[in-house]
Amino acid sequence: MRCAIYRSPKKPDTYLYLAARGDFSHVPDPLLKMLGEPVHVMDLDLHPERRLAQEDVREVLHNLRERGWHLQMPRRDDPLAVRH
Repeated sequence: MRCAIYRSPKKPDTYLYLAARGDFSHVPDPLLKMLGEPVHVMDLDLHPERRLAQEDVREVLHNLRERGWHLQMPRRDDPLAVRH
């Protein structure tokens, strides 16, 4: 499955995967407002054997098929860590 990946200009390390490039129609309006105007980063071919750095590719594929989008939030390895 080919998808488009966008970064949020408002939320660092936050990415929105879309099943169809430029089709934000399935993304909830409050989420789009929170993210700001998404900036296209790249298009990517996803398949179950592909490895992603921070996401489970099967979960991403499931979300893209079921709702048309997937949100990647910043990793929080230590919930008590403070980012500066």
